[in-house]
Amino acid sequence: MAANTKSFLADAGYGEQELDANSALMELDKGLRSGKLGEQCEAVVRFPRLFQKYPFPILINSAFLKLADVFRVGNNFLRLCVLKVTQQSEKHLEKILNVDEFVKRVFSVIHSNDPVARAITLRMLGSMASIIPERKNAHHSIRQSLDSHDNVEVEAAIFAAANFSAQSKDFAVGICNKISEMIQGLATPVDLKLKLIPILQHMHHDASLASSSRQLLQQLVTSYPSTKMVIVTLHTFTLLAASSLVDIPKQIQLLLQYLQNDPRKAVKRLAIQDLKLLANKTPHTWSRENIQALCESALNTPYDSLKMGMLSVLSTLSGTIAIKQYFSSAPGAAATTARSFDLVKLAQECCYHNNRGIAAHGVRILTNISASCQEKDLLPLEQDAVFGLEALLVLCSQDDSPGAQATLKITLTCMVKLVNCRPHLSQSVVESLLTQLHSAQDNARILMCHCLAAIAMQLPVLADGMLGDLMDLYKLIGQSATDKKQELLVSLATVIFVSSQKALSTEIKTVIKQQLENASNGWTAYRIARQASRMGNHDMARELYQSLLTQVASEHFYFWLNSLKEFSHAEQCLTGLQEDSYSSALSCIAEALKSYHKGIASLTAASTPLNPLSFQCGFVKLRIDLLQAFSQLICTCNSLKTSPPPAIATTIAMTSGNDLQRCGRISNQMKHSMEEFRNLATRYGDLYQSSFDADSATLRNVELQQQSCLLISHAIEALILDPESASFQEYSSNGTAHVESEYERRMMSVFNHVLEEVESLNRKYAPVSYLHTACLCNAVIALLKVPLSFQRYFFQKLQSTSIKLALSPSPRNPAEPIAVQNNQQLALKVEGVVQHGSKPGLFRKIQSVCLNVSSVLQSKSGQDYKIPIDSMTNEMEQRVEPHNDYFSTQFLLNFVILGTHNITVESSVIDSNGIVWKTGPKTTIFVKSLEDPYSQQVRLQQQQGQPPLQQQQQRTAYSRF
Repeated sequence: MAANTKSFLADAGYGEQELDANSALMELDKGLRSGKLGEQCEAVVRFPRLFQKYPFPILINSAFLKLADVFRVGNNFLRLCVLKVTQQSEKHLEKILNVDEFVKRVFSVIHSNDPVARAITLRMLGSMASIIPERKNAHHSIRQSLDSHDNVEVEAAIFAAANFSAQSKDFAVGICNKISEMIQGLATPVDLKLKLIPILQHMHHDASLASSSRQLLQQLVTSYPSTKMVIVTLHTFTLLAASSLVDIPKQIQLLLQYLQNDPRKAVKRLAIQDLKLLANKTPHTWSRENIQALCESALNTPYDSLKMGMLSVLSTLSGTIAIKQYFSSAPGAAATTARSFDLVKLAQECCYHNNRGIAAHGVRILTNISASCQEKDLLPLEQDAVFGLEALLVLCSQDDSPGAQATLKITLTCMVKLVNCRPHLSQSVVESLLTQLHSAQDNARILMCHCLAAIAMQLPVLADGMLGDLMDLYKLIGQSATDKKQELLVSLATVIFVSSQKALSTEIKTVIKQQLENASNGWTAYRIARQASRMGNHDMARELYQSLLTQVASEHFYFWLNSLKEFSHAEQCLTGLQEDSYSSALSCIAEALKSYHKGIASLTAASTPLNPLSFQCGFVKLRIDLLQAFSQLICTCNSLKTSPPPAIATTIAMTSGNDLQRCGRISNQMKHSMEEFRNLATRYGDLYQSSFDADSATLRNVELQQQSCLLISHAIEALILDPESASFQEYSSNGTAHVESEYERRMMSVFNHVLEEVESLNRKYAPVSYLHTACLCNAVIALLKVPLSFQRYFFQKLQSTSIKLALSPSPRNPAEPIAVQNNQQLALKVEGVVQHGSKPGLFRKIQSVCLNVSSVLQSKSGQDYKIPIDSMTNEMEQRVEPHNDYFSTQFLLNFVILGTHNITVESSVIDSNGIVWKTGPKTTIFVKSLEDPYSQQVRLQQQQGQPPLQQQQQRTAYSRF
């Protein structure tokens, strides 16, 4: 029923016209006032959509007050609709400004003679518990209704009691005894007891309350041994322990006791489910004895379903700190070998089990042990893990069922994990994958290709000899045009691109294009081109984008593809660079810039208001500026030949005291060049900070571009401008970092090579000689020879986060200023809503929002006297934590100076790691500071009465003499 209700509410209002907030609310209000019940219900169920579209308090408050009126005067069906809307819009409840009025209208129905109306009101109060946790009249009504003779009302009271117990300590303490009396009372039916027991999971507000609830649950477990009662009580016991934290070790022991001793399968299943919950929540509380007891139970049980459950708990624990505790705290650990541990025996026994799920958990445990425990005596387990994985791979790749696919995913994930931590196993794992690829089902082949690509991205294990197998398979698949085959074409092409990292041979390109022409649709070709751009195979990508240009329906898509084609062509121009050939390097860069300028014009044409392509435009503009800076640097280096230092350069240097002058005009040019590279590095940093939704690979790519700018600026400084104070310590640690991709590996090796060259030159020769300029030019060419990787975020946005700000007071017309008197302060209220796409928090989550308010005086309207700078501007910053994606705060601003002031409110977000991201938005309003009436009156009086007043003073002065 819940699912039906949800879809019914979600679909209501589909196709309604775009209206502004007030018009939409008036439209719904008209429906609420209708005399027809159907129209009223339709209006009520449209409210959640309205809240989603306009999530600010002023509208939500009005809307909920209207709904409360409907609840008060309507029939029970309308009340039920209002209840469902309230439950669906729970995160908007705290935006209700007139909570008292809202509660008063709803609460009036509790005095009805109709028990159903009272029950709906109780459920309504329970749904609102987060905003009225301490309302005593609500607490009293719930306690009263628990004694009702009507079952519907009692169930509603139980729902409300559970919600209030979770929110209010006072209510939980007060209701605990009442609940325990009802549970222990003989008059209470068993089915009602089963509904009352779960309320006790919320009794964790303090230690004494949690302790008394545990005692009651302990009594219930022993007093009522029926299956249903034991299951509900044990589960409540677990949830209470998980919330109060202190009793988790006792709870683990209790659950293990039931798992070992209780003969009922339903109870055992519940114990396993709860152990899994505790393994996920608090793995550090599991002792060696607990894991040992679980292993023994798994070894002894004859039932596969129970064994699989226990293994899933153990595989969860094997990926955490608990596994290290298990091996390190073993009695006489030094004397025992790895294979003598019960956990290892169990995993090895299960690896080849005829049940796929059990086998998957067995190999996962072995993989996790191999990955986390690096001790010598655990090394033999590596081979056991590899054999188990290979056996499962053979078994699951032949089967097309969903269960086999799920097991295959686990197997392949374990393979990637094992290869990452034990690189020497990569060759055998890759060979087994390639061997199995020919005979596998299509679904399995796609997953196996993903696995191969993931391994090859980390380690260069796919040799050229293996390409033949992949190409044969590619030709074979290309003859069919089903959806699965299309997906497989993309996956295989990705593996081929990863494996031939340097450049694709003509033969491979021909085969790929031929198969795409034969069997694929345009979308498949685009996805393959996208992967080619990502792997740096720009010649292949350019040809594919070119072939797709005429196959798109919209001009925006045409311009997008045209821009990608131009960018690929530009990067392809840079592949022909040769060391020590500087004139050809300049012509290659000029050719690339020509294509980039064409591409950026197309990219700008492809952007729309809904999709402004801001990251793409920013990234490409920076690339253009970087290429121009590289070109300028090569020209500057060449100027040492075309315009060497004059004969008197040494004398000028000695006279001016600036040693750099003896190098001639190249020194000033180098200084400008260094500043330009530093400026580019700062701009790359800004692009990084504005890309909150980007995946880690894209961010790493931007970071590498920034590091290349810093590297060149450092090289200029170390070789030419300031060789004595140059330090190489801070730059030398980069090579030890974990490398994520081939592009990063190649960039890091270039960085290290350039640094070594610069350091050796810096020690041997004084600046500036042809060796120094040649070193800089070769560094530029080495950086440009690494093909640029266009990462995922350039093409695809998996996470979408935006902030919507509302300022009050706000003018009716944006260009119109808000009037404020200069002796008063303006209270600026800033409210905001965080809006998410389909996958919120995929890469990073918002911890808090940083609001920066600044004001600048635009034009003065008063007397033109000197004004202190600090009274002309306001600068304030506040951090607020969004709750249910909503935040609000206030700023007090001074406008002492008469005139028009420009207020800018800018928001940035701080993620859970404390990193600041400049996501925006930036909002501007104008304020006109007016003179207060009293000061104005005094000033006018002074201006009018000034001449006679002066004359009077003169007369009195003369009369004294």
